[in-house]
Amino acid sequence: MKTSANDRVRRMSVASVHVHYVAKAERKGRTRAEVDEVIRWLTGYSQDQLEALLAAKTDFETFFAEAPAMNPNRFLITGMICGYRVEEIEDPFMREIRHLDKLVDEVSKGKAMEKILRRP
Repeated sequence: MKTSANDRVRRMSVASVHVHYVAKAERKGRTRAEVDEVIRWLTGYSQDQLEALLAAKTDFETFFAEAPAMNPNRFLITGMICGYRVEEIEDPFMREIRHLDKLVDEVSKGKAMEKILRRP
């Protein structure tokens, strides 16, 4: 049985990608704390909850499905990431992944946290 890229992403552990998010941010002079801050803003997890999910190697599907409070302002995240216009992604799960990618990308590019953490 052939699995789609979407299925592979759903089963991928957040911890396996988080390490790359942090490395990308640190290469650009930003911190893990800033990466974690945007993850918490997006999902509503506390830092302790995030740490537990990373330690448990929770997959992305579970991570998003069980997020305590997906930020309603996440739909203000627009623009291109990984060759896709975020606001045009139809699959809700993949749109959440790209929201996260876009936030981390903005941290890495040195954008001010006040701008990254969108407010209407």
